[in-house]
Amino acid sequence: MVQKTLHASPDLNQSPDVAPGLNVVHMDEHLMVLDKPSGLLSVPAKPPGPQDCLEARAKAAHPEALLVHRLDMDTSGIMLFARTRLAQRHLGWQFERRQLKKTYEARAAGHIADDTGRIDLPLICDWPNRPLQMVCHIRGKPSVTDYAVLDREPGAVTRVELRPQTGRSHQLRVHLLALGHPILGDGFYADPATRIAAPRLQLHAREISLRHPDGGAWVTFTAPTPF
Repeated sequence: MVQKTLHASPDLNQSPDVAPGLNVVHMDEHLMVLDKPSGLLSVPAKPPGPQDCLEARAKAAHPEALLVHRLDMDTSGIMLFARTRLAQRHLGWQFERRQLKKTYEARAAGHIADDTGRIDLPLICDWPNRPLQMVCHIRGKPSVTDYAVLDREPGAVTRVELRPQTGRSHQLRVHLLALGHPILGDGFYADPATRIAAPRLQLHAREISLRHPDGGAWVTFTAPTPF
């Protein structure tokens, strides 16, 4: 099986598809792949909240752009937009059936003991403290994350690759917290000392593999980790 891999361009000025505020990883007639910066919303907040977001910027440059999925505001990395309704349905179908393969990279507090592992803990919204999520073995929805240690850095920090098998809200953040290794810079789940140890949430959607909506060939899109 041949799989095509495309990477974010290091020099945005060389791409004719780049509009202000957009880092375009790939664009064709059917889909647009963007690298979202940390601190930018995926979609507009409820009024009177901030309306600037990646979706608004994408539509300003390409009015036909259609949202496929979201990232947390503080998470950076790969986001997909469809450019036709058919492509949107095709990509949505892959998300629903968990056929897409997503890879994240994070820096977590402490040294994770095992080089690889699986975190299988059901999650549910912590309603009194929403949008926070929590582990709940009674009413939680199945949530699975595979991980592999990339590096154990000085200062008790682990750089880790995360491959979510499910797509729950805040899944990676809560799963690493439950493992005893909160993600650095996490303003929701980490203690204050861990939050100030990094200038931003150290979580990046680095790679996504999917079947292209035109023809079904496997393609992989990557955006280099910025931390």
